Amino acid sequence: MAQFSINIERSDPYKNFKFRVKWDGRYVAGVSKVGALKRTTDVVKHREGGDPSTVRKLPAQTKYEAIILEWGITHDTEFEKWANKVWNYGSGLGAEVPLKDFRKDIIIEVYNEAGQLALAYKVYRCWASEFQALPELDASENAVAIQTLKLENEGWERDYEVAEPGEPSFTEPE
Repeated sequence: MAQFSINIERSDPYKNFKFRVKWDGRYVAGVSKVGALKRTTDVVKHREGGDPSTVRKLPAQTKYEAIILEWGITHDTEFEKWANKVWNYGSGLGAEVPLKDFRKDIIIEVYNEAGQLALAYKVYRCWASEFQALPELDASENAVAIQTLKLENEGWERDYEVAEPGEPSFTEPE
């Protein structure tokens, strides 16, 4: 079976360095790393007394692991404001968590080498369980200062409306 239905000659899987994150209908600038989308379904083992010596296995609860976003520190405060919606230090009694909008759905898009949208995943009811405002600072290092946001979520699914893109045709310069 071919790995690609439209580009049947293609044998290379998509790379992991062309992606974008979207929330509230717009792309989030500066995200340099997105953690894996992973789910685990617990197993319930069951055996009746008259069964042979083998155990039956049944699916049970499914858990979705948190997703870590990383980006270089800038003056953009959107991630920090979102993290503050879960717990805002110093806010008044009864206003620590604004329950109406601390969750967001996000979309993670993966692009092919030509920059065409190849895959998309919808991640539902995300909220920030951990925010790192500053990394460890080290005057002896030569690196970008990275912030991180740990997003809890209640599930994700592939957007099957995003179809495999056709290979772009390029013309040779004359």
